[in-house]
Amino acid sequence: MTSTEPLIRLAVDEPDRAAVFVIRGAVFVSEQQVPIEEEWDERDATADHLLALVDGVPVGTVRLVEEDGGVGLLGRLAVLPKGRGTGTGAALVRAVEDRARERGLTAVELHAQTHALGFYERLGYTAHGEEFLDAGIPHLHMVRHLG
Repeated sequence: MTSTEPLIRLAVDEPDRAAVFVIRGAVFVSEQQVPIEEEWDERDATADHLLALVDGVPVGTVRLVEEDGGVGLLGRLAVLPKGRGTGTGAALVRAVEDRARERGLTAVELHAQTHALGFYERLGYTAHGEEFLDAGIPHLHMVRHLG
């Protein structure tokens, strides 16, 4: 682990976009056994992808998709093992919220894996609705209204 704060930036060039998909592949496809055809979707083409770097090395990513009604959908939050426990995940969530505000959105929603509920609750998100399966993994809807 490192004590360096993660640098979060929009993944706009080809190397950054490639790093986003490598991280997601490692976390979701390899670790969590999500079928590759379910991991990448048509929303990736229009989403804002953010990349977290620690000491210049990509360690995490998240995407923001704009939904109808001024809501952003936070998704595909993935942090490599070497970046876990460093504040990288929380920094990525805050960066998505900042990006949502820049885009004039009023809330951020997400579909949280149930084991991660506490993480998102500590960041101000509230669960609602019934538990559902996504890629065979239990999830709950969560939302945070932006002030």
